Amino acid sequence: MGMMGFSHLTLFPTHATLGSMNTVIKDSEFSRVSSNVKPDTKNRVTLKRDPQRKDVTYHVYVNKLGQIVLDPQVTIPASEAWLFENAEAIASLRRGLSDAASGKTSRVDFKKL
Repeated sequence: MGMMGFSHLTLFPTHATLGSMNTVIKDSEFSRVSSNVKPDTKNRVTLKRDPQRKDVTYHVYVNKLGQIVLDPQVTIPASEAWLFENAEAIASLRRGLSDAASGKTSRVDFKKL
């Protein structure tokens, strides 16, 4: 039966990068969410909204073949941007999250502090 019925995106390389940017494709497991979608008279394509993802914007990438990748983005408050700009702080946060995920946690009784 060949590849008929499969999305071309499943063949998109997982190592795809755009110039000096970080890797755009972070997961090669694509699933088709719509078929034969046509742009409207203003050349717009309407996407179903994921109710769990409010206030999402997208970076849009296009390759030479005209394939389009939407990379969802969220905005963080300026008061929290310091964390992402501080390599030591973000590394510490990631270690803590990794420890918590692997069960390396302990209880703290804040009333005794």
